[in-house]
Amino acid sequence: MQDVEVRRHVTAPVQRVWDVATDLAGSPEVVRGIDAVEVLTPGPFGVGTRWRETRTMMGRSATEEMTVTAVEPQRSYRVEAASRGAHYVSTFAFTPSADGGTDVTVTFGSRPTSTVARVLGAVTAPLGRRAVTRALEQDLHDIAVAAERA
Repeated sequence: MQDVEVRRHVTAPVQRVWDVATDLAGSPEVVRGIDAVEVLTPGPFGVGTRWRETRTMMGRSATEEMTVTAVEPQRSYRVEAASRGAHYVSTFAFTPSADGGTDVTVTFGSRPTSTVARVLGAVTAPLGRRAVTRALEQDLHDIAVAAERA
């Protein structure tokens, strides 16, 4: 699937938006698309942090194990996962804006790692891209609401 990029301006400072976005344990209460999170590594959010996230998308529940592979505190982080013959990468970027708020950009991409995933991806790519775009827009909306309320 071609990368999907979603942007949102949040009227809250970067630190607050970062805190909401990286609060894994609290994310099911903030992001309506997340049903459950099981944090697998102790300690603060950083490279190597792992968790299992259960989401419902297109009417189906799925649990994926996610790993943080890069972090620039209050600037960006990258999360990777591998499942069902594909490798997924999500990048979150946080940029301070002139009004004291934060511009957030989320990029999501997937690459097939098996022949079956490659064939299915070619057939379902437009539908998958629309579903991912809607899910990311909703996630950013939910994060913005929580950060602006805090």
